[in-house]
Amino acid sequence: MSHIQSNELIAEIINLEAILNLPKGTEHFISDLHGEFDAFNHILRNGSGSIRDKVYTLFSQKLSAEQMDELCFLIYYPEEKLQTLKKQKILAQSWWFETIERLLIIVRFSSSKYTRSKVRKALPKTYAYILEELIYQYDETTDKKAYYRQIIHKIIDLGEAERFIADLAYLTQRFVIDHLHVIGDIYDRGPHPDKIMDSLMAYHSLDIQWGNHDIIWLGAVSGSKACLANVLRICARYGNLDLLENAYGIDLHQLKSFSRKTYQENNHFRPKQNPYRQLSLTEITDAMKIQQAMAIIQEKLEGQIIKRRPDFKMEHRLLLDKIQDDQIVIDYRTYTLINGCFQTVKQTDPYQLSAEESLVINDLMEQFQHSKKLKHHMAFLLEKGSLYLPYNHNLLIHGCIPLNEDGSFQSVVFADKEYAGKPLLDFFESTIKKAFAHPWQTEDFSTDIVWYLWCGESSSLFGKTAMKTFERYFIKESNTHIEVKNAYYKLRNNAKICQQILHSFALDQSDAHIINGHTPVKLIKGESPIKADGKMIVIDGGFSRAYQKVTGIAGYTLLYNSFGMQLAAHKPFSDKETAIKKNDDIVSTRQIVDRQTKRLQVKDTTIGMSLLQDTVQLKQQLENHIRFSSNEK
Repeated sequence: MSHIQSNELIAEIINLEAILNLPKGTEHFISDLHGEFDAFNHILRNGSGSIRDKVYTLFSQKLSAEQMDELCFLIYYPEEKLQTLKKQKILAQSWWFETIERLLIIVRFSSSKYTRSKVRKALPKTYAYILEELIYQYDETTDKKAYYRQIIHKIIDLGEAERFIADLAYLTQRFVIDHLHVIGDIYDRGPHPDKIMDSLMAYHSLDIQWGNHDIIWLGAVSGSKACLANVLRICARYGNLDLLENAYGIDLHQLKSFSRKTYQENNHFRPKQNPYRQLSLTEITDAMKIQQAMAIIQEKLEGQIIKRRPDFKMEHRLLLDKIQDDQIVIDYRTYTLINGCFQTVKQTDPYQLSAEESLVINDLMEQFQHSKKLKHHMAFLLEKGSLYLPYNHNLLIHGCIPLNEDGSFQSVVFADKEYAGKPLLDFFESTIKKAFAHPWQTEDFSTDIVWYLWCGESSSLFGKTAMKTFERYFIKESNTHIEVKNAYYKLRNNAKICQQILHSFALDQSDAHIINGHTPVKLIKGESPIKADGKMIVIDGGFSRAYQKVTGIAGYTLLYNSFGMQLAAHKPFSDKETAIKKNDDIVSTRQIVDRQTKRLQVKDTTIGMSLLQDTVQLKQQLENHIRFSSNEK
C-alpha cells in the first residue's frame, strides 16, 4: 500500500482533473524537409503563422501593419532583429519599455492555456522569478502597477533588455506550439539536414515518423553498405558532398582518389544545381565521378542482397548480369545502354566488388560508424522516431500501408512468417531497432531489411513495385523509368479505405484522420492535399526546392489546436538575411480541414487518456488508504 498521505493524493487528483479541462495544446505537423534548413527554421520559429495571428489579434487596433510585422520578426529572430534595428536607428528607453510590455502581453496570451507549473518549467532560470511575477501577478488596475513598471525600467537600466527580449521571444515560440510532429524525410537533396537535426534535438516536445530518405542514413550507420552507397550517390547527385565532409567529418579522400582514377567526366552524372551555393569546377567533377562510382557499387551491393534474400522477391532487379557489351535485355526486350561506366563490372561475377571498391566502401562504413555527430543524430532519430504513430485520433505515417488493388492489406513473407497491415509495420520497426543495436553486423537479416525498406515492393516507405535507378541512369527509353505506385496511393482517395486503415490501428473516432507525407501534392495541376472526404491529409507540398516546380508551392504544414485543424500552404522563403531586413515573412494560405463543434480539451487527447488512467489509479489508492485507516481505528 502507498505511504502517500490522503491529502497529497487528494491534491494530485484535483490537479490532474483540473488539467484535463484545459484547452488542448496546438500541434504542428511538418514533413519532407529534405535538408531545407532556412525554410524549416523560419516555419518552426513562426509556428506556421501562429505567432503572426496572435500579434494581429492583440495589436491590430493599436499598431500599424509595419509595426506588427516588425514585432513578429523580433519574436522570430530576436538577436538578429535587434542588431538590425540598432544599426537602423537609436533605440530610446521608451522603445525598450514598450517592446518589453508588448512581448509580455503576447507571452501572457500564449501561455494562458497551460498550467502554472508547465509555464514555470519553461521559464529561463535567469529571470524565472521576475517573469513569473510579470506573467501571473500583473494587473494594471491594481496599486502594484508602479511595481511592475519599475521591474521593466530596472531591466533596461542594468543593460539586460536585449537578453530579456530574447527570452520573451523564445518563450512565445515555445508557448505557441505545444508539440511538433515531423512526418519524415529530414535527409537528402537539401544541404543542411544536420542543422535541422540540431534544431529538433533542442526542441521542447516532438516525435518523428521515419521517411524513406531517413531510413538509408539510419541503415548506413546500422551497417548496411547498400544504404551507405545510396547515401553517397544521392549526396553527389545533389552537390551535397560537403555535408559529409564538413558537418559529419567524413574524409572522402580515398573515394575521390578511386573515382578520379577509374571514371571519366560524364555530363549525365553532373550534380544538380545547389540552390545555396555555386560549386567549383573541381567539386562538380568530383561529384560527377563519385556518382558513377557509387551507382555501380550500389548495383553490386544490392545485387548481393537480392541473391542472398530470396524472400525479398527482387530477382527482377538483378540487371548487371543482363549486360552484353553495350546492350541489356529486360523483359525480353533489348535496349542499348547509354552513359556507360561499367569498367569495374566483370562478366564472370558482375556483383563482386573489386578490391579497390571494397577498400572504399569499408573505409566509408568505418567513418560513418565512428562519426560522433552522425551517431548522435541517428540515435536521436531512433529514440524519437517510429514508422507510424497514432496520436490524438490521427494516424501519422510518412509513406503508405501497402494495399492490394481490392483494398485488402498486401501481405509479404519474411523468414516463413506472413505479415500485412499494422503487423507488417511493427515487424519493420522492430527490425530497424535490432539492426541499429548491432551496427557491426553488415550482412545480417535485420540490416538487409532496413535496405528493403528503401526500395522493396512491400515496404511502407517505398510503395512502388521497383526503384528504377539503373534504368534512369543507363537506358534512354523513358517507358523503362516508370515506377508503378502501390494501390494505396489511388485508394487513399476513398473514405471507406481510409476508415478501414484507421480501424486496423484502433482509430475509430469520427474525427480520425490519416496524415501522410512522402508524395508531393501537385497543387499546380489541381491536386488537393485533402482527400477521402477529409479522412486523408497529405502535407508534402514541396519544402525541397527540387520539388517546387512540380508542386507550385513551398510546402504544407498542418496546425491542430482546440478549435480544429488548419492546413497552411506556404510560398517560397527568400533567405534569412533578406527576411529579417525587410520583415519578409513566408506568405501562407490557410484552409480549414476540420472545425470542432465543441472546443477540444486535454481530456480529449492521447495525453489526456493517460492522465485519466492516472486519476483512476490515484482514486483507488485513496480508497485503499481511507479503508486501511478506518480498519486501524
